[in-house]
Amino acid sequence: MIGRYSGVVPHGDLLFLQKLAERLRDRTFLHINSTRAGGGVAEILQRMIPIMKELGIGARWDTIEGDDLFFDMTKKVHNALQGNKEHITKEMWDHHYDINRMNAKRLDLDADAVLIHDPQPAPLVEFRKSATWMWRCHIDVSDPVPEVWSNLKGYCAKYDAAIFSVAKFARAMGTDEFIIPPSIDPLSEKNRDVKEEEINETLQKYHIPPDRALLLQVSRFDRFKDPLGVISAYRMVKKYNDCILVLAGSPATDDPEGEVVLKEVRDHAADDPDIHILLLPPFSDKDINALQRAATVVLQKSLREGFGLTVSEAMWKGKPVIGGATGGIPLQIVHGVTGFLVHSVEGCAFRIRQFLNNPDMSARMGERGREFVRNNFLITRQTRDYLSVWYSLENKGKSVLTL
Repeated sequence: MIGRYSGVVPHGDLLFLQKLAERLRDRTFLHINSTRAGGGVAEILQRMIPIMKELGIGARWDTIEGDDLFFDMTKKVHNALQGNKEHITKEMWDHHYDINRMNAKRLDLDADAVLIHDPQPAPLVEFRKSATWMWRCHIDVSDPVPEVWSNLKGYCAKYDAAIFSVAKFARAMGTDEFIIPPSIDPLSEKNRDVKEEEINETLQKYHIPPDRALLLQVSRFDRFKDPLGVISAYRMVKKYNDCILVLAGSPATDDPEGEVVLKEVRDHAADDPDIHILLLPPFSDKDINALQRAATVVLQKSLREGFGLTVSEAMWKGKPVIGGATGGIPLQIVHGVTGFLVHSVEGCAFRIRQFLNNPDMSARMGERGREFVRNNFLITRQTRDYLSVWYSLENKGKSVLTL
């Protein structure tokens, strides 16, 4: 697998990755999150674990199990960490701990390094055996509800290190902290090159006309992704430019609000035949790839965002991208160079029209965006960074790794 990345990713990433793997060969690395389907974390782990295994590292991936009450509560925690006012009772926090205690008995936590992803499994650190434990936060916690952050920090401060996606997300925790942006796999089913007939096949499957300007947003149906705002921007554009809108998303097992938001989106679309709302089944990577390649403009108009990997996915495909100026999106979109950042529905509509009316500019930005992703947001770089953190934590004060 590693050899397939040669000529696709920066050569230096491959060299450093292989050097790190030599030092960590035959060691074990356990990842734990809350779902195997839906969302960027699961998607990255599906691709990263095989890479680590091929490098000779005993990588494993497990997920915690919980009831509806648990996932309702952790969704509230997720929203509160992004600044939304939520009331979380002591009983909810106790249930959060109890579910993790039960999972600690069920899971094999014996590994040389353990990387816990996000708040759902954070209390597992209370049951650590030994080894190096790291907490990976994929959420924007720059302005959380204070009491929610205080409760969660009680667990997170017990890790050997905390890893955030963007520097402004990080918060003082009394432990080592690292910044590691997430990534996409250029060889995955979602990002590989596809033939024109594969694109047309997907468009036909979902009854999307191939000969009209296509505006696309791919994301779970979440209020923070602002699907209603996307529809409003499309309607402003539609007054002047002929276009269609596709909102595509897959359900996530750890997001109980998805069905409610999906109904709101359908109601707001109001039977407009040019708005296509697609609830894709899990692992619809081929169709998402085709939709992104068919798009004229790709949107990620988030109001709050952890990182927003759909931005890098679209840029990798050479598409002009418009994103909300929040979370990790500004790390990917260099405004006016690799795409546009927006702060309002009106601004989004203006930038859409700018792209639709200037195809040469769209193509130039798409080319710059692809190269920017190649140098910064591919999975070999993120794998290298995770292994680097593990290596550095185990070798504090020792000689530095050199190529």
